[in-house]
Amino acid sequence: MSTPKVEIYTKAFCGFCTRAKRLLDEKGVDYTEYDISMGGEKRDEMMARKPDAMTVPQIFIGETAVGGSDDLAALEREGKLDALLGL
Repeated sequence: MSTPKVEIYTKAFCGFCTRAKRLLDEKGVDYTEYDISMGGEKRDEMMARKPDAMTVPQIFIGETAVGGSDDLAALEREGKLDALLGL
């Protein structure tokens, strides 16, 4: 099974971002992190991908917009995260 690209948009000093990254790290998942603390091009990219995004982190697994830390944790509790990650 192919492993999808995992991307996470974060800000400095964000506890929810840290929690989401910790879960991905525990699963041994490689991800690309984009720090949008100062706005800029990556923030604009995040908003184009998920226009209703008002908070960070915003997590994308492949083309799926997962949402934030709580959404990622909910997928894990429901036993759906591993399949989405291709594990």
